[in-house]
Order: sequence, then C-alpha cells, then structure tokens
Amino acid sequence: MKFYDPKPLSDATRGLLKGTSTATLTTVLFKHGIKSIFMNGPKPLNPAAGRMVGPAYTIRMVPMREDFGSSNEINVRPDYPQRKAIEETPAGHVLCFDCRGETRAGTVGEILVERLRVRGVAGLCVDGAVRDGATIGGQALPVFCAAVTAPPSMTHHVALDAQIPVVCGGVTVFPGDILVGDGDGVVVIPNNIVDKIATEAAEKEHQEQYIFQRIAGGDAVMGIYPPNEKTLADYAAWKKQQGR
Repeated sequence: MKFYDPKPLSDATRGLLKGTSTATLTTVLFKHGIKSIFMNGPKPLNPAAGRMVGPAYTIRMVPMREDFGSSNEINVRPDYPQRKAIEETPAGHVLCFDCRGETRAGTVGEILVERLRVRGVAGLCVDGAVRDGATIGGQALPVFCAAVTAPPSMTHHVALDAQIPVVCGGVTVFPGDILVGDGDGVVVIPNNIVDKIATEAAEKEHQEQYIFQRIAGGDAVMGIYPPNEKTLADYAAWKKQQGR
C-alpha cells in the first residue's frame, strides 16, 4: 500500500535540511500533527562525517533460519537483497535497514560502508548493529546505528526484501521518505511534505538563532521563548538587518 508516490529531493530542499537540526524538524512536524517520526536507537557512529540527508532506500531483515542456507551460499547469490542494495542504492540516498532492533549481529562492516561512500550514497541508517565500529568511526560516510558488534550478519539476520515499507527505530519508513540525521539521531520526513517542512524549519532555525542571542544577552525567557508579538516584531527588524 502506498500513501504517496515519492518525488526526487530537490537540491534546494536538501540544502535547507543540511542546515537544520533534527530538534527543529521534529518540532515543526509536531505542529503539523506528526509526532511518531524520530527513531529510537540509531545514533551517529562517526559524527565527524557530518549530517545525513537523503531519501530512504529500504532493506528488511528477518531472523535467520538455518534452512535458508549458509552465508557462503546466500552472499554470492546475485538476487540477495543486502548485496544488491550496496550496488543499487542511488547516489544521494540513505540505505536504511530494518533489523527489528536486533543488535547481536552486524549488518555491514567497513568494506561495504566504503563501497557505499565511493558510490555517492548519502548515509547508512541501521536500527541494529554494524561491525568494524572503530574503523567506521573514522570513515567519511555518515553511519547511524544502534550498536556495534562483531558477529556477522547471518548469525541472526537474513535480508528478505528491498524497497518496501519497513520499520526502523520504531518508525515506519517508506522508500523515498527523507531521512535526516545529526548528533541527536534520525528523523523521518514524509516525502510528500518535505519541501514545506524544510522551509518552515529553516525559518524556525533562523528565528531561534535570534532568540538564543537575546537569552545569551540576559533577557528572561517569558515573552522571548516562545516569542510574543513584540519579540516577533523585533525579530522581523533583525532579520531585515541581516538581509533576509
């Protein structure tokens, strides 16, 4: 079942999202009545790689069963969804794994993360674990995961489907939904409203820069945060001075 047909993420909207925190985005989404959109579990493994922004390319992992075959048999199959996704996730997208919160086995390691980076993928989001955590911590692809572990994927996982609705970190993710990750974690923005949310969030981020300056300068919170009419008028004048 589809709730919408995803559209490409524009460069303008991507740029706005790269400059907007997940805290601001969740606040704006909440004002639109959408609150079940922040993932429980995935956190940045390599914060120096920067923020993550991109449409989701989804993978569903299910519990491994011994009759599925050995890892050597499955991994070499050309139709195995996990390996296909490494080569088929489009540049600028985020590869998103639904691992059911299972952290006893890794989904990918340093080699596959590097392949994603070389191909121009925007990031990796896993509500389970990854392997080679120390190495990935120094790699340039943004990686968000719930844990780091050593055992290989097929000790507890097998990839069953790709590009279907999944659940990652307790949030429903449709292919093409926009994932934004920063130091707080990962937020899911429905594709059909991302332009509106990004525009409103960028304005709110700018407004809060002004409010922060006021509070840092000694103003009390009441009437400033949230802003009353006078503060909003003062902000409008400040924004005009800034050339916005």
